[in-house]
Amino acid sequence: MKKSSYKKINYYAKEMTMKIFSFETYANMANPEPGQIYRPEILTAADGASDMGGMLGLLPPGKQVPYHYHKNRESVIIAIGGEAVEIVEDQEYPFPTGTIFHIAAGEKHTTVNRSDQDFRYLEFYTCPPLSADFFEVK
Repeated sequence: MKKSSYKKINYYAKEMTMKIFSFETYANMANPEPGQIYRPEILTAADGASDMGGMLGLLPPGKQVPYHYHKNRESVIIAIGGEAVEIVEDQEYPFPTGTIFHIAAGEKHTTVNRSDQDFRYLEFYTCPPLSADFFEVK
C-alpha cells in the first residue's frame, strides 16, 4: 500500500515540511473494523500543520456521522469513493465520488451512507484538533 509522503523543502532559506496525499491510498485503504465508522486523523500538528487538520472518513453502508455543527471550524470535504448524501441545515445534497463540499462554521450537517458500498472522503478543516469543535445536535 502506497503511503502519504513527506518532503522537506527549503523555501527562501526557511525549511518547511510538505505532506503529499494520494487519493488512491485512502480510496483503497482497508477498514480495520469492517462495518464500523473509521475516521483517523491524517494531518495533525505532528505533520507540521498548525491551523488546519485533516481526516479520512470511511462510512459503511447504513451508517451516518451524527448531525452536528462547529462554532469556529470550516471544512472542505472531498468524496473519494462511493456515494452518500450530505445534509446541511436539513437540505439534502447528493455526494458522489468527485464532489467537494465547503461547510461553513455554524452550519448543521451530517453525512449519510444510504448505498450498499462504503463511502470514503477526505476532510480538511480549520481549528484543529478534530474533536475540539464538535457539537452534536439532538
